[in-house]
Amino acid sequence: MAAPEPALQRPSLSMRLKSAMIMGMTGVLSKCFLYGFNRVEVTGLSRFLDILDSRRDPAKRQRGLLTVSNHISVLDDPVVWGILPLSYAFDPTNLRWTLGAADICFSNKLFSNFFTYGQVLPCHRLKHSPFGGPFQPALTQALRLLSHPPATSLSPSSQRAAAAAAAAANPPATYTTTGTDVHTAPLQAYPSHRRYSWVHVFPEGCVHQHASTDLRYFKWGLARLILEADPAPDVLPMFIDGTQRVMPEDRGFPRFLPRVGKTVRVAFGEVLDYERTFGDLKRRWEGLVRRERERIEKQQPQGGDALARQAESMLVGELATDELKYGKEAQEIRIEVARRMRAEILKVRESLGGYPEPDPKFALAETWRLDGDIEAKKYKSRVDGSNISQD
Repeated sequence: MAAPEPALQRPSLSMRLKSAMIMGMTGVLSKCFLYGFNRVEVTGLSRFLDILDSRRDPAKRQRGLLTVSNHISVLDDPVVWGILPLSYAFDPTNLRWTLGAADICFSNKLFSNFFTYGQVLPCHRLKHSPFGGPFQPALTQALRLLSHPPATSLSPSSQRAAAAAAAAANPPATYTTTGTDVHTAPLQAYPSHRRYSWVHVFPEGCVHQHASTDLRYFKWGLARLILEADPAPDVLPMFIDGTQRVMPEDRGFPRFLPRVGKTVRVAFGEVLDYERTFGDLKRRWEGLVRRERERIEKQQPQGGDALARQAESMLVGELATDELKYGKEAQEIRIEVARRMRAEILKVRESLGGYPEPDPKFALAETWRLDGDIEAKKYKSRVDGSNISQD
């Protein structure tokens, strides 16, 4: 019989109970609202539950799970997850991590505790914060949740010894998003408990309520999750429709109350064939990383080898050079990854039938530059007349 996971690699009993209660009760309330006051149509749920069932034991997971969907309402998360059976709701180890607006979800201690136990990472929107962008700490933490723990190259006994030594010398690993806030780094603090986690993202980066549920362009942070997670995650597209009628952005009084009697549709696609969908881009990315290491060696003949080894030993999510962050080829690769992922979600949308053809111009970031100087967090897009919310 395998030895039980050492307690030091698990959150405390108090933390686990708080997380289970917050996520579980949120799941119960979401289910009651969805099925008690609305009509729900779900496609592909049994296939998705099979995936979750195969991931119940973190020790047996082989890779992370990344789910990606459109974003049409402030209710998309957590209410949409009310479609999961209640037997899943109280098991945070097998539930999603996601990114939430730092200026809202982490604006005070009460909210910060609630969303931290609810497995939300604090994300800054670049349009409204100097701390935003695709290289912010929240993306790094999401990347690591999808990836192997830092000590997986060690034997189990060595992992336990290393973890014990680290726990004796230091508090759980932390990170900051602004230089002044402090958050527990979920994978580094509890590597066995959170290895190869499930992460869900809304890569449009805002609520986009378009009349025919067409999609905006996808932000590049998504491409980092797909390209840099180690090993590559299972990627599953989803499509949501109906929550924009439950909580329309142009709703009148009483604005704080959701509308009822609507039809909510959630469709799960299949796990993508990573090699077929992203394999060529992954190889381009790895080639770029390799060339950057070689460039470091040539530019620093005396210390190049050490610098290259340092680059190779970096934790997942750390990029060695500005070329890997801002270089032309790196940007081209990320743009294409985001475009292909958007196309996969549109395929799920098309499979439901009844939707018009998507506008190909909406997949381009430059299309949306007309909205670039709008500072308001809620506005009507100049591009497509959609209601946009970044709250």
